[in-house]
Amino acid sequence: MRRMMLAIVALMLLAMPVAYAVQPDEIMSDPAKEVRARDLSRELRCMVCQNQSIDDSDAPLARDLRLLVRERIAAGDSNSQVLDFLVARYGQFVLLKPRFERQTVLLWLLAPLLLIGGGLALWLQIRRRSRSGADVPAPPLSPEEETRLAALMSDEAKSS
Repeated sequence: MRRMMLAIVALMLLAMPVAYAVQPDEIMSDPAKEVRARDLSRELRCMVCQNQSIDDSDAPLARDLRLLVRERIAAGDSNSQVLDFLVARYGQFVLLKPRFERQTVLLWLLAPLLLIGGGLALWLQIRRRSRSGADVPAPPLSPEEETRLAALMSDEAKSS
């Protein structure tokens, strides 16, 4: 019964519509331009919240940026012109996905380089261990060690 209740609650949460911060007075009269504005708003970072798009944020600065995006679209700017305008004004940080440029190469390549470096280090360590253990044969047992081993094995056989 408890699992069923949890499943129902989970389904209800998944079925709930996502609440956006866009206010009714911000919505453009032309539906095509509004779709463009919403798409661009999802690509732009709220400078206050920092991990939310301006489309999701309730911060006053996010509202100002949404209005600025709509203003630029109404003025006839293309999507790239709107983004370029905002990057020129606020820097690359305003983009949730920074562009691949000279200044952001390290940001884009650091994770793959660390992953490749870790894999290479792991491969070298495994290779080094397999070579050091497989090439050196174990020395033969001395007669005393053989008798001691035989005694231990017979004691173990008797106890089980």
